This record gives sequence, structure tokens and C-alpha cells, in this order.
Amino acid sequence: MANNTITAAKGFLAAGVSCGVKVSGNKDIGVIVCSKVANAAAVFTTNKIVSAAVTVSKEHIKSAKIYGVVVNSGNANACTGKQGIKDAITMCRTIAGKIGTDPHRVLVASTGIIGHPMPMEKIKSGIAQAAEKLSDSQQAGLDFAHAIMTTDTKIKQAVRRFKIDGKLVTIAGVTKGAGMIGPNMATTLCFITTDAAIAKGLLTKALKKAIDNSLNKLTVDGHQSTNDTAVLLASGEAGNKTISKQGPQFRKFAGELILLTDDLARQMALDAEGATKCFKVVVNRAATKQDASKAARAVANYDLVKCAVHGNDPNWGRIICAVGSCGVKINESRLSCRIGDITVFRNGRPAKFDAARASKIIAQKEHTSTVDLGAGRESDFCYGCDLSREYITINADYHT
Repeated sequence: MANNTITAAKGFLAAGVSCGVKVSGNKDIGVIVCSKVANAAAVFTTNKIVSAAVTVSKEHIKSAKIYGVVVNSGNANACTGKQGIKDAITMCRTIAGKIGTDPHRVLVASTGIIGHPMPMEKIKSGIAQAAEKLSDSQQAGLDFAHAIMTTDTKIKQAVRRFKIDGKLVTIAGVTKGAGMIGPNMATTLCFITTDAAIAKGLLTKALKKAIDNSLNKLTVDGHQSTNDTAVLLASGEAGNKTISKQGPQFRKFAGELILLTDDLARQMALDAEGATKCFKVVVNRAATKQDASKAARAVANYDLVKCAVHGNDPNWGRIICAVGSCGVKINESRLSCRIGDITVFRNGRPAKFDAARASKIIAQKEHTSTVDLGAGRESDFCYGCDLSREYITINADYHT
């Protein structure tokens, strides 16, 4: 059976353990280590309130090389002041001591409840346990995936395997996130490993492009987290000639990375808090790229659309209302909408359609609604999920 976890790429070890941060006793400390050294890239939340882990990692990512990442779940280490920064640095220092590197060459991430002090004795003990269990096995990768979860109901991971210069290259990714997900940067926590040999600058360029074209196209509830972090580590152990310019090899790598992060984004939508299905909103013929993006996100974020999707209701009026209220340029006489392959609104007027068949399309795990603004040539998309009663239950009960 193929290893489709974060350890699938050559040169990476992982572990996940429980140290008591979570009251449930579930795994809450995860570690990824590059057995040699890795080029690294990262993107972070654009929320002006950020966790201590984000602050520390933004500094550490400037290092020429990175040796690993340490993650805790159950506590966000956000709004924790100077002590939170000290605690994040202590996490880096603890794992660095175990793997024999400088703390500045370790990244840190946290996720969980905001505003609670970090239980550092438990966390340091957990990091020590994880260091002892580091392995390149599939089980180690699965343990890490479980260790980063909060309200997620399942692990979310993906792998791409392809050839560059005749060498087999692997990209492996794992993400967590079920709520507080809104564009810029809609990843919550995402960790990607690859054994491709690629220059740090191009790695950063590829990651930003991939996030912009996948995870940043995802909205669950339109709310950014304080902790969102995406990290890409490259060990270079695939044996390909180092990708050092934006030629065919770079385009191949970047394209595969987008496919991987798109896969993860759709998995996140399907495991969103209370969600039962994922939908994609495509906006065509917008006056500008910004209009296309704004309109797609407006529909995906519109509570009435999300509720209609939950009830399998082909209520195109809510889609048109969302587009009309978001401030983009529209040619009303050309405005059209499709649910799947069914035209429900054409050139500013309702179209006759089979409502029962449209309802069956919406009832699928994934479907696409397309809006034509008739105002230009630009297009964009956004992923969303339905809004169910369970979302309220989860978020009403999460803290208590």
C-alpha cells in the first residue's frame, strides 16, 4: 500500500503524540523533520491579530535552511502577550535540541482556543516524546495528521507523484481546518513536503501561486484565523537537477503543487464544520479579475445560498442577489446563471428548467454553479460549503 502521508517525500520524518493539551487525550503535538536539511517557503494569515507562533515563524523562515516544524493543537497561543512569544521560541528550542540544530532553523505552528496560556511543561514533554518516535513510515505521517486536528472530523492529505528530468518527484501535503476559514490566507494549517531539488526563491513563488489558486479560493464562514500558516519544505533528495529558473521544470512542479493544494482545499470544504457538501462558484465575463473574484466569494459566502445548497434547493435568486449586492460591474441584460449544466437564469430573465434535476445536482457531494456577468472577459472561482444546523452547534459548544 502506497504511503500517501506527509512522509511520502524522500528525506522526511514525522511523529504525532498526545501530551495532554487536549482534554480529550487525542494527539496534540506533531513534528516534521528533514533528515538532512530543507529549503523552505511559508505564507501566513493576513489577520492583524496573529498567534505567537506566526510571529516567530515569520522570523525563522528567513533562515537559509530549515530543519523542521513543531506543531501543537488544542491551544492557539494567540493573544498571550510576551509570554506567548517566549513559549513559541521554547517549542523551537526544545525540538532543535533533540535534532541537533539551531532553534532559528525550526518553524512553529499552533491551533486551538485563543487566549489561554500554553501548558509548557506538557508541551515540552510531548515534543521530547515526538522526537523519540520520528519515522519516515506511513503510520508516523498519519500520527502527525491526527496531531494537528481540532474540530476536523477526518484527516486531510494528498500526494502527487511525477517525473522531472527522468527522476520521480513526490509532493505530499496535509492540512487541518474546518471553521474560521476565509480567503487570505484560507489554509488554517497546511504542511507540504517535497523531495524536489528547487531553489528557495522559486519554492516561495510556487507556494504563493498554489495557495492563491486553491486554498485562498476557499471560504467556509468568511472568517480568518489568527494562526493560518502554510509551510512547504523541499529536501532535494529526488535527484533531479536543481530547478533554478522559471522554465518547463518549474512550471511542471508549480502545476502539480496547485493540483495538490486544490485537492486539499476541496477536502477542507467537505469537512467544514457541519458541512455535508462542497460547491464551486465560477464567475465568467467579469469586467476585471477583482470583480470576478469578489462576485465568486460573495456567492460562496452568502448564507442564504449556503442554506439553499444544504436543502438541495435550486434557488438561483439567491445567487443573483449575492452577485448584485457585492458592488461589481454587471450587464443585467447579459447576466446568466447555471447550476451544473442547467441554465436557470439567462440574459437577465428566469429560464425554464427541470427543478428536480437541478436539485439532484446540488445534492451531490460537489457541484458547480456558474455566473456570467456579461461585463467583460475576466473569470475566477471560489469554493464554499453548505451551512447546516451542526455549524451552529459546533461553534456554540466549542469553548465550553
